[in-house]
Amino acid sequence: MPQAVSAARAAGALAVRDDFPILSRRFDGRALIYLDSAATSQKPAVVIEAVAEHLRSHNANVHRGVYALAQEADAAYEGARAKIAAFAGWDAQGTILTKNVTEAINLVAHAWGRAHLGEGEAVLITEMEHHANIVPWQVLCRERGARLRYLAIDERGELSLGQLDSELARGDVRMVAVAHVSNVLGTINPVAEIVARARAAGAVTLVDGAQAVPHMPVDAHALGADFYAWTGHKALGPTGVGVLHGRHELLERMEPFLTGGDMIASVDFQRATWNELPFKFEAGTPPVAEAVGLGAAVDYLAALGMERVRAHELELTGYMLERLREVEGLSIVGPPEASARGGLASFSLDGIHAHDVAELADRGGVCIRAGHHCAQPLMRRLGVPATARASVGVYNEPHEIDALVEALRAGRELFGL
Repeated sequence: MPQAVSAARAAGALAVRDDFPILSRRFDGRALIYLDSAATSQKPAVVIEAVAEHLRSHNANVHRGVYALAQEADAAYEGARAKIAAFAGWDAQGTILTKNVTEAINLVAHAWGRAHLGEGEAVLITEMEHHANIVPWQVLCRERGARLRYLAIDERGELSLGQLDSELARGDVRMVAVAHVSNVLGTINPVAEIVARARAAGAVTLVDGAQAVPHMPVDAHALGADFYAWTGHKALGPTGVGVLHGRHELLERMEPFLTGGDMIASVDFQRATWNELPFKFEAGTPPVAEAVGLGAAVDYLAALGMERVRAHELELTGYMLERLREVEGLSIVGPPEASARGGLASFSLDGIHAHDVAELADRGGVCIRAGHHCAQPLMRRLGVPATARASVGVYNEPHEIDALVEALRAGRELFGL
């Protein structure tokens, strides 16, 4: 099979499986096959060791102490911020470290939205959004008397720029918030074009890059979004650290999302003043060790080269789409071409619920996701209660996709299909 040969070459070009300790685990005698990187990535040894070494040798609170150990912690935290910012094409001062991408979006909805969205105005999102990019806007619109409207997806799972233009022409849209890559459809949205059209119409933009930054080259500055958010645990880093890149002029005018601790400049009995960026939005003790781990993760990805990461995952995704289509009764949602999607495939199997599909895959030693993927409105739009989802990362190889396909075929036989 020519594509299998091509995929094997791409996988071999990275050859990084040995860098990930967890992949040496076995379950019931089978090697771990992990096809759930869209939910959370596995961690290379250099990330695990970076966190451990920080806690072992450099642990202290940051921005508070003048002793040598505290200065080491400061340098480690701010050094990690600089790496994280540069990796996504942003500056350190406009890079805020949050708990996750969900908190980053909530920060914008709260701190920007409550000051700039008024009654009768609108927030525009899409039918493919993760709940993290839906619910904060629902709450904001309800509180402000504003409207939440949606860009529809077509039969390919893609957006219409024509509909975007029509919505913007109404003159009431103040915020356009869109996923860079859909966590269900895999669709890679034309975010640079969306951002440009929104800005021309006077709207602010936020891009949810959780499924993009770990898998392809991303230059957030070049994309032009006012806010770009992503999360560490999907990018080979630890849980508990997320990222918000924001335009300085917007961040400067925004009130803090959370208060207390390091976001303070001064406090009197009746009032307080805020610290400079980015500390203004980092209340309390930040995720220091987690940030250090994410700094090590982006170093690791940068050393691989994000163009190579994308090429590797594109080959694997093309192979996955081809092999899944060989399974009778299986339907894939989203763009049919690998080039139009990120490294994932969500699918349904006739006669078998998605949760049973995942259970059958697990019997074959393969970890995949099943459920609504925190995208219930999209599931309703697709007319299904749930889908199964297989997603690839830098450590995956073609034989693992073959194992998934064999597990699905065995499952159909078990169900008598």
